[in-house]
Amino acid sequence: VQLQASGGGLVQAGGSLRLSCAASGRTFSSYARAWFRQAPGKERVFVAAIRPGNGATYYADSVKGRFTVSRDNAKNTVYLQMNSLKPEDTAVYYCAARGYWSVSYSETSQYNYWGQGTQVTVSS
Repeated sequence: VQLQASGGGLVQAGGSLRLSCAASGRTFSSYARAWFRQAPGKERVFVAAIRPGNGATYYADSVKGRFTVSRDNAKNTVYLQMNSLKPEDTAVYYCAARGYWSVSYSETSQYNYWGQGTQVTVSS
């Protein structure tokens, strides 16, 4: 089972990026999927999550209204559309997955599958 994150890069403040996380090895349509990020010298923190089934979405307060998480089950892929980017969004972004949904969706310890991370740098 592998998660492959892509789409990071360098963008100016106010710009947009779309991250992708492709899963392989099994069907992930019933899995909870999430995005986390880690800035230099800081811990990894929750960004967004999407439930299996009804596709309900959840966001950290810092990205609410600017980021949108979505999934394409046919492609086993989750996306993170990031708009109105700010320098404080600079981090390595990681996608994650687990086989069930729970109220602990924002905790890193709850996920057992992780992508390798993709760097997002927002210049001021």
